[in-house]
Amino acid sequence: MSNGRAFSATRNTDPETTSVVKDFLALIKIGIVNSNLVTTFTGMFLAIQFTGRHFLQELDVLVCLMLGAALIIGGSGAMNNFIDRDIDPIMKRTKSRPTVTGRFKPNFVMTIALSFLIVGEILLFTASFAAGMWGLVGIFAYVVLYSMWSKRKHVSNTIVGSISGAIPPVIGFAAIEPALGPGALALFLMMFAWQPPHFYALAMKRTEEYRAANIPMLPVVKGFKRTKYSMFFWILLLFPLPFLLSELGNGFLMLATTLNLGWLILAIKGFTTKDDMKWANKMFIYSLNHMTILFVAIVIFAIFS
Repeated sequence: MSNGRAFSATRNTDPETTSVVKDFLALIKIGIVNSNLVTTFTGMFLAIQFTGRHFLQELDVLVCLMLGAALIIGGSGAMNNFIDRDIDPIMKRTKSRPTVTGRFKPNFVMTIALSFLIVGEILLFTASFAAGMWGLVGIFAYVVLYSMWSKRKHVSNTIVGSISGAIPPVIGFAAIEPALGPGALALFLMMFAWQPPHFYALAMKRTEEYRAANIPMLPVVKGFKRTKYSMFFWILLLFPLPFLLSELGNGFLMLATTLNLGWLILAIKGFTTKDDMKWANKMFIYSLNHMTILFVAIVIFAIFS
């Protein structure tokens, strides 16, 4: 938006329309949709490479898969907003959500959520029966197990929530190879182990907000020191997982191990830091870069393996 053309193009944009679009994207949690689509695509691409198929011959499956995954993830996000509209006003991070501001009424949110979930599942079942079934597992894990049950009742809510976050690459893999295999298991475990230290870092930054909303996040219930030990433990669990994808070669194993080592070193520094919030922010940013680089690397190394 730094050039004249961009300015002239946006100058006549209706602010109200822009606001509605922004609120709608917030409703479906577009950031989560985008990040999960990266892992979904990686799962599909890895399955194509491992089964000796040709990417261009699977474009119809790719379209159904990516659209379907985007819709069920967005629909689940909207459902989460619907469920959490009583506690979202309490937290600074969520009080501007359209379900809180009144931009979208509950009935509209529920309609959008169900429509997205239904159409998304139809598309996933079109890609493959297995992809559709794993999509249902992901929806159930996020909406029921996490949003409706564990989030408000158990300190293990982050671990329960990690199940749904680890499902998208499995959906992608299942669209090509319904029987799954070690590759799908590796992606699931990587995403499952990555999420607790990622979300614990965020929870540390928002501890008082979660406390006010009576959400039993680990830093709220057990304190920062216990949370740091837990983050250290989950990062350690990441170290052997890339070796489940040894077919991608030594270059991939070295890169993945380096990423894990960098995160572990940063985690260790947390035990002596004098500024927990600054450290937690560094851990959160590192986790985002870790996941992005790792999954892009999987695609690249799969091409040349």
